[in-house]
Amino acid sequence: MAGPAPGSLIQIHSYKHDGQLHRVWDNSLVLKANRNVLIGANDKALVTESDGRTWVTREPAICYFHSRLWFNIIGMLRTDGIYYYCNISSPFVYDDEALKYIDYDLDIKVFPDMTFTLLDEDEYELHKAQMNYPEVLDRILKNNVEYLIRWIRQRKGPFSPEFIDSWYELYLTYR
Repeated sequence: MAGPAPGSLIQIHSYKHDGQLHRVWDNSLVLKANRNVLIGANDKALVTESDGRTWVTREPAICYFHSRLWFNIIGMLRTDGIYYYCNISSPFVYDDEALKYIDYDLDIKVFPDMTFTLLDEDEYELHKAQMNYPEVLDRILKNNVEYLIRWIRQRKGPFSPEFIDSWYELYLTYR
């Protein structure tokens, strides 16, 4: 996978397990892209929901996607610190249209003091039944929740103290 070049703008498409388009983010700037990782940034990005409603993100964000891990991480730079929103999802793929992944409902919100909350367990259980998630997929997703929690506790990857700041500094050089 060649991937987009740093400095290029891409869309991000999130789908549900049944193939339905869930959400689209316009104009994320690629900061790094290789076979395994894509790091992007956006600020005041237009987001389109599956029902056509739109909204605009409120703050700059650094987005971390991996081609082998079943989650992605968004670090949002707010006045009172960095908040993280972590989606339990399929690994990403990139084609000429967009970066794409399947959203599996479970999310972890991480606060600036690195405390966190697991969200949307009810929605996950509902969609797991409705869309017949295979048992092996359920195990993979739950294992990745545990793996992600270890990253948070160990301040690994995007949770390390300098990660978001250093990528945000690079993002500012493109603006």
